[in-house]
Amino acid sequence: MRMAVVEAPRTGTAWPDRVTRFEDWGFHAVLTPDTLWTPSPFPVLAAAAAVTTRLRLRTWVAAAPLRTPAALVREVGALQALSGGRFDLGIGVGRPDAEGEARRLTMSWGPVGERIAQVEESVGAVREGVDPAPEIVVSAAGRRMLAAAGRAADRVALALGPTTTTDELTRTVGVARELCGPTKPFTLSVVGIGDLMPAWLGRDGLTPGGIRDGGGIGVLDADPDRAAEALLTYEDRHGIDEVTVPGELAEAFAPVLARLPRLTRR
Repeated sequence: MRMAVVEAPRTGTAWPDRVTRFEDWGFHAVLTPDTLWTPSPFPVLAAAAAVTTRLRLRTWVAAAPLRTPAALVREVGALQALSGGRFDLGIGVGRPDAEGEARRLTMSWGPVGERIAQVEESVGAVREGVDPAPEIVVSAAGRRMLAAAGRAADRVALALGPTTTTDELTRTVGVARELCGPTKPFTLSVVGIGDLMPAWLGRDGLTPGGIRDGGGIGVLDADPDRAAEALLTYEDRHGIDEVTVPGELAEAFAPVLARLPRLTRR
């Protein structure tokens, strides 16, 4: 079980210290969003590469419709060179509200089937054009996207919300196993721990207690041992061997991360 942290820098001066802290705490990777209201992930991750040695670097997730395959190959190749091969390409069809961003960039935004084909085309171009090719992480939830991830990805990020219940997770993993094969590793996003959760999620009326009371898997127990045991249960039952957590709560998740190797050795 490994843990990755999702973060976009607020200032350039604070970013180097922030990512070195992630590395010191033992996080596996830093994941940077790809939106027009956050800094471009590629220069952000290049800056992170310059001050770290072990931390892996990933887009979370690059929206395939917002770049041509050739442009993506150029960016990925640069990051692989600058990081010494520590870059992972997280890619998907784009957030549901990203159509407006495509218009601002004068890029086309087709129906979902067309965008799924763009993901596969972009992944193929990166595998052919970048040496060494990065690990490919495709974000997916529905059957068509999971089938594409089974063909294109080294790892599948299950695009599930924080209110997803254990039963819903089990059903989604069942479909993913059917479409992606028995050995494909999965990533799951966790948004809170105890009574802590990013403020932006509260705009939709969500609270940590409400998520837990509804059976949602997106908020871990405040006790680090119980939280770590829950993550290892996901690994044992579902093949989920990576979780992502919000950067603003990285310090709160660090005690859970510290317990995972000890519990895994039992």
